[in-house]
Amino acid sequence: MIDETIAAIATAPGEAGIGIVRISGDIAVHILDKIFKSKLGKSALEIPSRVVSYGHIVDRNDNVIDEVLAIIMRKPNSYTKEDVVEIHCHGGIIPVRRIMELVLKNGAVMADPGEFTKRAFLNGRIDLTQAEAVIDVITSKTETGLNAALNQLDGELSKELHSIMDELISILAHIEASIDFPEHDIEEVTQDNIMVAAVKVAATMKNLSDSFEEGKIIRDGLSTAIVGSPNVGKSSLLNMLIKESRAIVTDIPGTTRDIIEEYLNIGGVLVKLIDTAGIRETEDVVEKIGVERTKSAIEEAEVIILVIDASMPLRSEDYEIVELVKGKKVIIAANKIDKGVHEDVNKLIDAQTQGSAIRMSVKEKIGIGELEDKIKDLVYHGQASVSKNKMVTNIRHKDLLDKGLDAATRAIDGLKAGVPIDLLSVDFKEAWRRLGQITGDVVEEDIIKEIFSKFCIGK
Repeated sequence: MIDETIAAIATAPGEAGIGIVRISGDIAVHILDKIFKSKLGKSALEIPSRVVSYGHIVDRNDNVIDEVLAIIMRKPNSYTKEDVVEIHCHGGIIPVRRIMELVLKNGAVMADPGEFTKRAFLNGRIDLTQAEAVIDVITSKTETGLNAALNQLDGELSKELHSIMDELISILAHIEASIDFPEHDIEEVTQDNIMVAAVKVAATMKNLSDSFEEGKIIRDGLSTAIVGSPNVGKSSLLNMLIKESRAIVTDIPGTTRDIIEEYLNIGGVLVKLIDTAGIRETEDVVEKIGVERTKSAIEEAEVIILVIDASMPLRSEDYEIVELVKGKKVIIAANKIDKGVHEDVNKLIDAQTQGSAIRMSVKEKIGIGELEDKIKDLVYHGQASVSKNKMVTNIRHKDLLDKGLDAATRAIDGLKAGVPIDLLSVDFKEAWRRLGQITGDVVEEDIIKEIFSKFCIGK
């Protein structure tokens, strides 16, 4: 319940230089007053907002629990728009836990995951897209991902969505005017105005929806499977890219029997590299399982790095893998060019139309930079960097945008077909509602619960 005062440990468990206990709600300051003794002798009720106070946390018998700094942020100028207290203590497990226990004994209840941010949303400080951006900031693994999350947290996506929603409200107002004042004979003019506005709205929604392919990669990373026949250099390539001996490399075919995953930052792009078992016919039960997992990885990966031995004639396994990866984004990595390049390999590279290819040598460190550039190009489409600050990175937003776009498109088709405009208001209202579900203007409790359940406790 939002009228309860909540509390949580806001720092990670374990030994650290500092631990933070966070409290939010109507009695947050009163709880602090019961357990905090300022070195200046002030009651917590007298401490000004945003002033750091030094003192001790004590129990009911005045036994010192820890030496702390206390900060009060009074409503509405706080993260939750409620009275918020933070107690900064030493980061050991025991002092943080004992202070938390005291806070709960004096009237607070344990916060649910994400409940501080949920209150910020429910109290109107942020909208739902900004709330979701908080967790993206926390979990971002690259500078590019962090910048995208910060732009969303700053409200850039919200502004764009609300601008579209305002346009839809304007369209609905024109429809209502033509219905309420038929004697003015404005329907024909209204239809023209609505068509222009609706086409503009649909185009803006489509641009946002189209940004998801790039935005998802920036947020979640690019799933990239390294595949090929046994002993072509897949594991060596993985080790070279991550600059670590992560995968075992031998001359024995079938050494890699299971999926190995590692993350790599390439030009601001988070790349999930998946080293797979070599695909070949085998009687080894364990290796067979590895081959099946490789085929599953090919299905799920967004990019395939197909490694072949450039110095050898192509084998039946190579042609089988070429067929398996058809329809995917493929980079052919012709490895071992230090031993020469066979004519078969040159023909395969020349025939490559669905992706790109490079000639390289992992052993001699030739072509590694070119491979990284080709991976970046698949994300940025040849651009040097991401400059968009209104990008969709969340699958929930993408889904609702597409549903809103479908509704707007139905309305446009209806206008073209001469459907009376009063019948089209249903579709325009549906488009507005879908966007409102993204921002939280249209609140659905089950969606709110699901979103904030993904947060950590204390945020």
